[in-house]
Amino acid sequence: MILGVSSYSLYQAMNSGKMSFLEAISWVKKEGGEHFEVVPLGFDLLESPDLVQEIRQRAEQEKIVLSNYAIGANFIQDSREAFELEVERVKKHVDIARDLGIMLMRHDVASRPLAETGDTQFYTDLPLLVEACQNIADYAANYGITTSVENHGYYVQASDRVQHLVKLTNRPNFRTTLDIGNFLCVDEDPVDAVLNNLPYASMVHIKDFYYQSSGENLGDGWFPTKENNYLRGSIVGHGDLEMREILKLIKSSGYSGYLSLEFEGIEDCEHGTRVGLKNLRRFWEEV
Repeated sequence: MILGVSSYSLYQAMNSGKMSFLEAISWVKKEGGEHFEVVPLGFDLLESPDLVQEIRQRAEQEKIVLSNYAIGANFIQDSREAFELEVERVKKHVDIARDLGIMLMRHDVASRPLAETGDTQFYTDLPLLVEACQNIADYAANYGITTSVENHGYYVQASDRVQHLVKLTNRPNFRTTLDIGNFLCVDEDPVDAVLNNLPYASMVHIKDFYYQSSGENLGDGWFPTKENNYLRGSIVGHGDLEMREILKLIKSSGYSGYLSLEFEGIEDCEHGTRVGLKNLRRFWEEV
């Protein structure tokens, strides 16, 4: 198993100017991370070709693996032309992954307002999402890159929806980036959902949440689930996920790829990421 950190975990420090993206790579290495996941937030690597090479060079200097490249995307567009432009944009990001020397890439697929996320709408949209994912996976196969969809964003978040998309796309290099915590956003039990989707995982995100069954807004840091419960990001091991049980499932499944820590709590991100990584390493050894 290869334990590391998503750059998303350190966004708070990067956004405030406390550290640069390149410094984040060095920070993760110093804290014992074995890989670094590239998630560009607040900037676009298509517009920063020099930074692409600088990221690769810094990782080589630090002797840390660049594991996964994760970007947003939405194939639900107003026209066929706009749909095709979005597919082509994502293909250009496949080229970025290639230039970074990364063999795994996550792209989102769809977003809709919460009122439009029911089953009827999902199955109406599904053929278009499959077409896009097939097209991009076929392009990525030229470079040996595996693409994936994350359980992310309310719409394509439940484990069964992710499975439908992966199975219908039917490409050996199209899988899922399995985020163990995000299932709670649609009020799905994380243990059951992880068990359902582990066979399709190319990448695993480890995050933790505090979960409150309440219809009342709990204030700063909390956000609603699909069923109007509330979540707040926590340090891995401090929240309400059955972390040891989930890690036991991952270990017993035979999955041997990357575990990427994601911290999105309200604590200082360096502290939250550092403690979470230590907890994750200890838990993994114990289960």
